[in-house]
Amino acid sequence: MPQITLGRTGITTDRNGFGALPIQRTDIETAIKILRKAYEGGINFFDTARFYTDSEEKLGQAFEGLRDKIFISSKTMADTPESFWKDLDKSLSLLKTDYIDIYQFHNPKVCYKPGDGTGMYECMLEAKRLGKIRYIGLTNHRLHIARECVDSGLYDTLQYPFSYLSSEEETELVEKCKEKNMGFIAMKALAGGLIINSAAAYAFMTQYDNVLPIWGIQREKELDEFLSYINNPPQLTDKMKEIIENDKKELSGDFCRGCGYCMPCPKEIEINTCARMSLFIRRSPSQKWLTPESQKMMMKIQECIECGKCKSKCPYGLETPELLKKNYEDYKRILAGLVKV
Repeated sequence: MPQITLGRTGITTDRNGFGALPIQRTDIETAIKILRKAYEGGINFFDTARFYTDSEEKLGQAFEGLRDKIFISSKTMADTPESFWKDLDKSLSLLKTDYIDIYQFHNPKVCYKPGDGTGMYECMLEAKRLGKIRYIGLTNHRLHIARECVDSGLYDTLQYPFSYLSSEEETELVEKCKEKNMGFIAMKALAGGLIINSAAAYAFMTQYDNVLPIWGIQREKELDEFLSYINNPPQLTDKMKEIIENDKKELSGDFCRGCGYCMPCPKEIEINTCARMSLFIRRSPSQKWLTPESQKMMMKIQECIECGKCKSKCPYGLETPELLKKNYEDYKRILAGLVKV
């Protein structure tokens, strides 16, 4: 059974981490069933956040009485000491625990440090002194913030998007974390749904013994897929390498990762889905992308006022309005039967 140790935290877990963002979309009974099945199947690392609506509550109910058997990481988007303590106390209450293993600043625009005037890093230190958290982490989608986090030596873990579609610079970030004895938690290991071969995604990760992928799981059948890899881990064979290389060629260039930080749109355009529609409809052909509901969703792109808010908030610097337009034009050609998928 492959194990991952998250750097100097000493936290050792199976290579499968559970990303608990998607379970906020399920009812509580289904969520509890999935979470418990994950634990019983060998998964013991669960990542959530105060921002993920009722995700923490579902974890708390699922694992009451099992706290010493699992590791929990959570996050706060607080930017003031007052909101930090409010978030932390709320998370502890919902998770039904008196401590969080890894508490992370959730995609901050700056890398908090002692003496920077915000008091935010000092809050982490105090929370650790009080025993409310064990380790300090940071999550981000901005490469320069992630680099600053690693270079600072102040953080025990970094959570950052990482998959076989990642750039050379992002791979170097992983290697730098290993040099610094920092744990690396890989979000978006399936590139927000663009990678449709989970075995290839898993096999790619086997190259990195300091990387813990947290797979976003919403449905039991998705969980079953990853549980099967615990005792039969996919290997990075020549065939797997070929799959990975083909995907890299197909998905080269700028594409929306679906992180959602550009939202909400003032015209209620579902940017993180609409800006990826061309890829979705080709990589996972399904009638659901052509339903009246999906067509209505895509038609909202016509209402774009090019206010630039989405572009200004995109951590990847994408030309989001232009990307939306291209996807809509492609979608119309598909509907008209001018393009086969």
